Amino acid sequence: MVADVLSYFSEPAEEYVRRRHGELKSRGLTNDEIFPRIAGELRGRRVAAPELSLRQLRRIVYG
Repeated sequence: MVADVLSYFSEPAEEYVRRRHGELKSRGLTNDEIFPRIAGELRGRRVAAPELSLRQLRRIVYG
């Protein structure tokens, strides 16, 4: 369990954004709901990612 927690917190921001986007999209949320939610989650992580705009988050997911 400790290894799972450590790997969760060591996940790079880009991977986190892509993973969460996929999870939330599979639950039926729209991008307009997803990206602000992910931005808030990134601020709340134990090791906060740099502040990313909604546009930057979209670029991470869609290139």
